[in-house]
Amino acid sequence: MSAGASVAIAATFVWLGMVTAISFMEAPLKFRAPNATIPICLGIGRLVFRALNSAEFLLAAVIAVTFAIERPTVGIAVTYAIALAMLAAQVLAVRPALGRRADQVLSGLEAPRSRAHYAYVALELVKVAALVPLGILLLSR
Repeated sequence: MSAGASVAIAATFVWLGMVTAISFMEAPLKFRAPNATIPICLGIGRLVFRALNSAEFLLAAVIAVTFAIERPTVGIAVTYAIALAMLAAQVLAVRPALGRRADQVLSGLEAPRSRAHYAYVALELVKVAALVPLGILLLSR
């Protein structure tokens, strides 16, 4: 196995682990912490997801560099593109809506319930569903 392939595999599984740990464990659990207020949880969520998305883009860039060194198969390229597209949609389309709602709540306004969280989670599920086969395909090449 080449060094580039090893790096791509590691980056893929680190990306997958970060997304599953933060989106599906940390995010819902923080709202159940004793004495945690909605404003505090929203502030933490903003910080954590901004950092997560930045790390995801970095990992995606690392994977892309390995593809420049060793051309990916069609399956690898497609699963990577799906994961990257979901990340881009989350950051460009969904996170701004979540941020506006958080701003309203943090300023004390009555903010209507938002479906943006559902969109974010749906995109996250698709991303995970792409990262798993991406990692497997990278391991098997």
